[in-house]
Amino acid sequence: MSAPFSLRARVPVGRFVRGAAGRAPAPSLPRLRAAVAALFALDGFVFGTWAARVPDVATRVGADHSTLGLALLCLSLGALACMQLTGALAARLGPGLVAALAAVAVCATAVLPGLAASVPALCAALLAFGAATGAVNVAANSVGVQVEARAGRPVLSGLHAAFSFGGLGGALLGGVAATVLAVPAHLVVVGGAGLLLTALLVPVLVGADAAPVVELPVREEAPRRRPTAVLVVLGCIAGATAYGEGALTDWGALHLREDLGATSGLAAAGYAGFALAMACGRLAGGSLVARLGEQRLLVGGTLLAAAGALLAVTTSSVAVALAGFGVVGLGLANVFPLAVARAGALGGSRGIALSTTVGYTGLLGGPPAIGFLAAHAGLPVALGTVALLAGAAAVLVAVVDGDRVRVPDVVLAPVHRAAGDLRLLAVA
Repeated sequence: MSAPFSLRARVPVGRFVRGAAGRAPAPSLPRLRAAVAALFALDGFVFGTWAARVPDVATRVGADHSTLGLALLCLSLGALACMQLTGALAARLGPGLVAALAAVAVCATAVLPGLAASVPALCAALLAFGAATGAVNVAANSVGVQVEARAGRPVLSGLHAAFSFGGLGGALLGGVAATVLAVPAHLVVVGGAGLLLTALLVPVLVGADAAPVVELPVREEAPRRRPTAVLVVLGCIAGATAYGEGALTDWGALHLREDLGATSGLAAAGYAGFALAMACGRLAGGSLVARLGEQRLLVGGTLLAAAGALLAVTTSSVAVALAGFGVVGLGLANVFPLAVARAGALGGSRGIALSTTVGYTGLLGGPPAIGFLAAHAGLPVALGTVALLAGAAAVLVAVVDGDRVRVPDVVLAPVHRAAGDLRLLAVA
């Protein structure tokens, strides 16, 4: 049997950090859960706001499509560069403190792209914004795993749903703001409001690190493969979700408009439907795991996403394609958060960082790869790779299941423990 595993970071280092944690009282579980949900929603809202103003930012700096693609690549590179560092800091200083600092960084750096007046300045701004985004993603998931351990029941799905709803709200309000506010003013308002919300969350997040360590004995045998290899596999599963989400975000509307002749309004509804379906799927994630079991939900979700993607790229009907996008969202909804939860059970904050970093390569390499394929084989064929990767993820799920990687018993729904199914599932 494997040794007990703690989902909470060990003793914080440094006199200042120990003093801060000691002064901040450990928050109640409902208060902590609400604060973490607000953090996820804030992260999604800020990023959704930025996404809504990308065309205006590109016009402001005079970037064409290829130049803008390079600038957006800087955002992903910044996130990748910061994720592993954040995992190490969360393990040493406590995930709550690091999450609070990362939230401040996200709100502050979100303003920078709107102030950029040239392509090099935009690249630098997106590098900083991406680093902050990567940091808050790792730290927020680390605190979310801790909350789930304390709760002893699924909560991560709700947290990830908060991110999805935050992103949807940010994009919708960003579209409205684009008609009345210039980019710099809009992003300054969003960043300032985000900092005010973060100020309210800081005491709760920092106090989370003062809570007693939750020792979680792992129920199943240790993996036969080295933990790092399993974490990489979990990252690849998460990467299939990131690839599909990035593909539909960047190319879905273009497919609807150019290949199927949809109006601009209907084309925009493609991503909205996908995001809404993903958010609803994540809200129902915990219940679905309790009813179906982890393995059935993971395999079924990835296969459902593959079917939805094939439907969207092979039909000549806009309505059917929109339905296909929604099916993809439902299928992928819980894959990433469940992979992160497994990584947290196996490797703690560093495991979350490693799996998230590997998974994030789906967002990094997906859009450029689809663009290259679309130029040579057409956009429908390129988007068909979403189905291919979703199917590959189903195979990887079987690989990880063969290693008997499981989340500790304490996070499983008690009524279903005897069945041996994972009861954990995820947020945004």
